[in-house]
Amino acid sequence: MIRSMTGFGRGESQEEGKKFLVEIKTVNHRYFDIFIKIPRQLSFLEDKVREAVAKKLARGKIDIYITFEDSGENSTCVLIDEELAKAYVEAVRLLRDRFGLADDISVSLLAKFPDILKVEKTEDDEEKVWQLLKTALDSALESLVSMREAEGRELCLSLLERASYIESIVKKIEIRSPEVVKEYKQKLEDRIKELLQQNIIDENRIAMEVAIFADRCSIDEEIVRLKSHLVQFRDTLDLDQPVGRKLDFLIQEMNREINTIGSKASDLEITRNVIEIKSEIEKMREQVQNIE
Repeated sequence: MIRSMTGFGRGESQEEGKKFLVEIKTVNHRYFDIFIKIPRQLSFLEDKVREAVAKKLARGKIDIYITFEDSGENSTCVLIDEELAKAYVEAVRLLRDRFGLADDISVSLLAKFPDILKVEKTEDDEEKVWQLLKTALDSALESLVSMREAEGRELCLSLLERASYIESIVKKIEIRSPEVVKEYKQKLEDRIKELLQQNIIDENRIAMEVAIFADRCSIDEEIVRLKSHLVQFRDTLDLDQPVGRKLDFLIQEMNREINTIGSKASDLEITRNVIEIKSEIEKMREQVQNIE
């Protein structure tokens, strides 16, 4: 099943006051280009995010936005520097004794001294945080892939229709091609008669001229290759793997063959058909640019 490279996915996870929100947006790109915006305190998880995404997506410009909220009761703790508090108490007592001050040492007084009480974030279990993030990430990826596959199905149907249309025009060219040689022979005979003003014509000379013309304007090989490319194009659309690059190559080859047919053709009807095919191939090329 082919996939579009355009899509959006969103996923959330929440546990014990911790909440992750992951949003993924993708657009077409020649390669795998990923940008991750993640809170600084969780930067150690960026490589894991990248690896998880690479398992699901093969091509595209991928923007991932991760937000994290932590409102858990155990998210912070207050630490007491007992040695520093003891030093402060001894210093205050020294001041009391030396200057005959009142003894008013209290807890509230000590709490005002710097660095005795420190508020710190509780260290979380990294694996537990990763699993919570992965839940949101997997949900976002699942939503994204689903959207890319849905659009891929639409692209596939459209490409198959265009391929069938091109095949129908190629058949017209194939039928018309021998007639071009016959018409050239007749025109050549008529021209010679006109010039000689008689019915005596060198059939061998005419046959040689027609053979030279037929060889010069023969498009049989190009038609065979073009039809072969169309068959490969259909087969590639059925592959269960990223096929964007291969489809793009086949489009280039089809365009090469139809350009050659156009340069060889000296017939107005064939030229019109060539222009129509080139128009359809260009539309296909634009669609293929968005396939993973």
